[in-house]
This record gives sequence, structure tokens and C-alpha cells, in this order.
Amino acid sequence: MRTRCASARGAHTHALLGGRSTGTLGRIDPVAYLRFVVSKIDPDSGVEGGLFAAAYALRDSAVLPAAHRSTLENHLNWFRANLEIPSRFNRSRSKGYYRRATKGISWFRDTAKEHIARMHELKLIAEANGYVVSLVKEDRIGYVIYEDANQVIAEPFADTHTG
Repeated sequence: MRTRCASARGAHTHALLGGRSTGTLGRIDPVAYLRFVVSKIDPDSGVEGGLFAAAYALRDSAVLPAAHRSTLENHLNWFRANLEIPSRFNRSRSKGYYRRATKGISWFRDTAKEHIARMHELKLIAEANGYVVSLVKEDRIGYVIYEDANQVIAEPFADTHTG
């Protein structure tokens, strides 16, 4: 990861790759990205599945206790209102991209404090219902497909720790 930027353009380029200016000229702090993963491998991306898939599976199951169901549904509703759903999860720009396997995986920016706090709540519910959930932190997440203020979707580099 680059640590020095000689120009404003260099700082902007570095910010797009995952750095954040500290206010000190030429010094960039890395941005950390977080994933909440379960041990089940996602068939499309080939990496451990995310907590949202487990949360929706729990919501749809008949065995989830009523108290957990209510809390889970409240958090999922909040995410539906406060987290964008990207239109694509692969890098292909060709016609028919929607037919290709989706290799992109979702990461929260470390600055998305409210989103991360709610994910910790979902993690507790999932763990109370038999899931093993891990938190992965990475600063080199891969080829960026989509990004907004709270999340980044990226196809991981070969050496990216994804789960």
C-alpha cells in the first residue's frame, strides 16, 4: 500500500484504493474493511458466506424463537432502509453480466459505525441459533466493483483474507 502522495491527485487516487488522509500532508492511514462471515461457503463467490445470508435463512426458518425473530426483523428492516443494494457483484461490463457468477463480496467500511453495531446484534442472534460467525478485518480487499459511504463490494485479490 502506498504511504506517500506527492499531489492532490495522488491523494485522491490513494483514497479510492482504500486510504484516508489524516490531515498531515503526504501521510495516509489505511482504511479497514470488515466482513461478518459464517462457515458455509457461498457457491457463487467461492468464499465463506456473509451474515446477511444466515440472517435471512434464520428469519425464514420455523424454529427461530419469537423474541429473536422480532429483533432480527427490526434489524433487517433497518438495513433495507439504510444500506444500498448494488446492482452488480462482478467486474464484467459485457452484455449478460447478470448471468455470470458473482465473485464480489461485501465489506463494511470501518467508518460505518451504526451498520457495524447492528451487524454485531445480528451476530449475537445467529450465534444463539447455532451459527458460528467470525469477524474478518482487511485493508486490501480486491478489485472494487461498487462503493458508497458505508460499504465496498470487491472481487478479492488472491491473497485477500476473506474468512
